[in-house]
Amino acid sequence: MDNRRPELTKRQKEMARLKKAQEKVERRNVRQREREERIAAGLPPDEDPDIAGIVPGPQPPLEE
Repeated sequence: MDNRRPELTKRQKEMARLKKAQEKVERRNVRQREREERIAAGLPPDEDPDIAGIVPGPQPPLEE
């Protein structure tokens, strides 16, 4: 760190902290919109869209 200008490094830290907080709010908003879209599509809000409709258990044999 630059010890000659501590106010400059402090300002940089503050700006980085604010940027990180803003990105966190944006990620939160994106997740909220995705959740609302899943609900609007008729999927349960807790269900992962990547594994929706998959049934655990033995799989049918491959047809070759």
